[in-house]
Amino acid sequence: MLCAISGEAPQVPVASRKSGTIFEKRLIEAYIAENGRDPVTDEELSTDDLVELQTARTVRPRPPTLTSIPSLLSVFQNEWDALALETYTLRQQLTQTRQELSTALYQHDAAVRVIARLSRERDEAREALSKVSVHGQPTTNGDAMQVDSPGLSSNLVAKVEATQEKLSKTRRKRPVPDGWVTADALNSFSPVEKSNPLYAGARSLALNTRSDSALVGGKDGKLGVYSIVEKAIVQEMDAGPGSVSDALWAGDRIVASTSAGNIRIFDSGTEVASFSSHAGEVAALALHPSGDILASVGVDKSYTFYDLTTSTVATRVLTDAALTTAAFHPDGHLFAAGGVDAQIKVYDVKTSTNAANFDSTGPITAISFSENGTWLASAAKGSTSVSIWDLRKAAVVHAIDATSPISALRWEYTGQFLAITGPSGLVVQQYSKSAKEWSEPLKSAVPSMAVEWGLNASAIHCLDAEGSIVTLGPRMAFDPSQSNLVG
Repeated sequence: MLCAISGEAPQVPVASRKSGTIFEKRLIEAYIAENGRDPVTDEELSTDDLVELQTARTVRPRPPTLTSIPSLLSVFQNEWDALALETYTLRQQLTQTRQELSTALYQHDAAVRVIARLSRERDEAREALSKVSVHGQPTTNGDAMQVDSPGLSSNLVAKVEATQEKLSKTRRKRPVPDGWVTADALNSFSPVEKSNPLYAGARSLALNTRSDSALVGGKDGKLGVYSIVEKAIVQEMDAGPGSVSDALWAGDRIVASTSAGNIRIFDSGTEVASFSSHAGEVAALALHPSGDILASVGVDKSYTFYDLTTSTVATRVLTDAALTTAAFHPDGHLFAAGGVDAQIKVYDVKTSTNAANFDSTGPITAISFSENGTWLASAAKGSTSVSIWDLRKAAVVHAIDATSPISALRWEYTGQFLAITGPSGLVVQQYSKSAKEWSEPLKSAVPSMAVEWGLNASAIHCLDAEGSIVTLGPRMAFDPSQSNLVG
């Protein structure tokens, strides 16, 4: 029998009840007194757990003094025992330290790999957005986005790419069209015409500048085409049960959504397609710059793309919050949706991946992309401020105090003027690229729920709470005998 600590034959052998190992009694007692554990299994051990073994013992002579060789040998033996015990303890600690170091190095390596992957994904998203001078932050919050269908078809993807390539090349060099409204002209704008109340509870307005017609829908599900020239409803359609939540023109076709979750498409007043992709209210619609892709967002936390050429659902994506408003980037490669979680979520149109999230102060009520391709205006519920986001910096670069709650926002074609409207009135803000500063060429007390720019921005059309369309423009440009003037 050999001692597990010293490796020598023990004089007084004892066995551990925990590990069954043989030890020299004095060595194991010293180890227990210092560590309180079994040196082999590292379990808690006390002297009561030691069992003395009966063996033939050799009687030791009386301890000699240190002046003799036997006494010196005894001292050396004691020192050797202490050294053997210390060496054994050090070996145990070294083994444990190696294991801890190996685990720490593995965790560090895994953390470095995760950080590298996240950084790469962030850089890829920024690179994709930088093609139109747009950047974003990587998504880090909320539940994972779920794609409910395979995604856009190859034909639609090609159409998105072609539209982006065509529009992004000419955007920054595009001149202001001849006859476009100026800041001085806006200074002279005032209410020049107001229609009779059209539809009670109306909250959406869409203008077709080619036919001087406006879409207005009411809370009873009725949708009408109002002729600005004839000053009357010239066509009426039934959008379905519930109130009309939004409407837009897709070329000469009309698209309307309702609070019951229905979307209907009309051509010459006849329904040609309908969809019921949302479980609940369809909060907003948006049309892709190509004119062939329709988007809808709903309170069911999803957005859906539709192929208008085939009247089919192209893809449906679930998000982490109810959505309230939507808009396509002017180049068509990005889609933005505002949510009740105070976030503006920006998605890649082709892949439906979340490219960026912008945090606001409350549920998003309105968003509008500027035609310069780099700015996004947004308004939040309960706030009187409009945030101008620079997508390249993923930050607010300007805030406009509208002094009252905001219902709608609309940039005009050149990206110079932003119309801001609400229950307390209308404000138009101008950004001068040469002076790099903002100004306010127009402020009117016309309360409205929605706003649209007229042809060449020569007029502004507002929808008030009564369901009437109020037109603002230079008074001299209108024939008073042919208009219902607003005092």
